Amino acid sequence: MKTIKKSLPFIGLSSAVLLTSPLAAAAEMDMSDMDHSGMDMTDDMADMDHGDMNMSGMQGGDMDMSGMQGGEPPADARSPDYSNGVGYGEYGKPVMMGSLPTWGISVDDLGYQFEDDQINFEIEGWYGDDSSRLRLRTEGHAATKDDKEIDSLSSLAYWQPLSIFWNGKAGAAYNTENDKAALMAGIVGTAPYFIETDARVYVYTDGQVQLDLGAEYEWRLGQHWVVIPEAGLTVFSKDDTDNNNTKGFNELEAEVRLTYEMLSRQLSPYVGFSYETALSDTRDLRRQNNEDVDTSSVTVGVKFWF
Repeated sequence: MKTIKKSLPFIGLSSAVLLTSPLAAAAEMDMSDMDHSGMDMTDDMADMDHGDMNMSGMQGGDMDMSGMQGGEPPADARSPDYSNGVGYGEYGKPVMMGSLPTWGISVDDLGYQFEDDQINFEIEGWYGDDSSRLRLRTEGHAATKDDKEIDSLSSLAYWQPLSIFWNGKAGAAYNTENDKAALMAGIVGTAPYFIETDARVYVYTDGQVQLDLGAEYEWRLGQHWVVIPEAGLTVFSKDDTDNNNTKGFNELEAEVRLTYEMLSRQLSPYVGFSYETALSDTRDLRRQNNEDVDTSSVTVGVKFWF
């Protein structure tokens, strides 16, 4: 057994020598007999006549590119209104909803004030589209006893958006309380924190200037219950003793309503509490005329739109 183990390396080495001998012989082949001069390609390339190559068919001017976009459209091209020659039927051509003139009526306040025994109202109607509208607005109160007098401030104005959150309006107004006409201009919109604001200026025929400022906020308690606090401030440019108005800040009004939205939120009955107070010299003027300086009352009513 020892003899067999010692002979194995000798057999392996002998086999390796026999296999490598032919490879060594091939490596010793003399390649000097190969004539590389016969492989000269300079003359062969020179014999090629590039002028004989006809590339006239590759000229850009001869290429037909009529099928590519641009130029005159073919006779069967799509029509500008994308109708492809098919009529719109009995309903006519469709248009964007924002370009159609529409109308609406909003009654922000129609309620009864128990303390003063009167009905308060604030109603606005409009006609137009998203870019311009004609608005008719009236607000005031109507007494339910004695002479049942109605005091209102009504205006007819042109409305137009000024920016994303603000709209402007201008027109004419009439005040039944002082029986005077006026020019009106205002701006309405949404202030930061979603506060609805309204500022209107009235210039009367006698030179009196009235500024009305209003603010309102909707505090939602749920899907239908909403608390709405609001406030209004009135300012005059000069004294008007006949109507109990003095120069500067004249009156402050505040109200808090609890409303319940129903019928797709278009109808909202409410109950609330209102407070009114005279300011500055107007307080003294009202005392001289034996009129209330401060009043407060429970109110009930409804607001709706359609």
